[in-house]
Amino acid sequence: MARPKEFDRDVALEAALSVFREHGYAATSAGMLTDAMKIGRQSLYDTFGDKWQLYRAAVQRYGDAESHAHLEALATGPKAIDGLHVMMARVVAEAHMACLGIGSITEFGVSREELNQLHVAAGRVLKNAVAKRVGEAQQQGDLPAALDAGDAAAFLLANVAAIRLTARAGAEEGELRALSRLAMKALY
Repeated sequence: MARPKEFDRDVALEAALSVFREHGYAATSAGMLTDAMKIGRQSLYDTFGDKWQLYRAAVQRYGDAESHAHLEALATGPKAIDGLHVMMARVVAEAHMACLGIGSITEFGVSREELNQLHVAAGRVLKNAVAKRVGEAQQQGDLPAALDAGDAAAFLLANVAAIRLTARAGAEEGELRALSRLAMKALY
């Protein structure tokens, strides 16, 4: 008779996400994962399939959580421009924590279709939400009407990635805040 699982799958997945976030896929061993997840190797395979499937699940969970947090930030403030500023401030505040989304892109590029699908889906939702807020900020008179909202959204999201990479390279928070300010200023 098989023993029932004695761990919380979500807690274990969060632990794995933290390991992948810090070390990436290739540099993460099964031992590192089982230690962090506080489960045995067989439980890892029985529950998640293999290291790759666990990684994909972690990237999916991370992408969902980040997208949700960005969308919440965008929705704050009485004006659309406020939400854009809050989103960028959130990025700066959390930039020193490794980003699994950027990590997976830098590690795999577009070589893994399963990851591409996750990145494209999350990116589309976020870009559309940012573009919508840019459009609203234009209607409210806070951004120039001539600005292309889609291009502005792509620009801001590229700067989100740049801020996170710059933080990972050791930049101080003041420099990250300056990068965020300049990205926003470029929209005006």
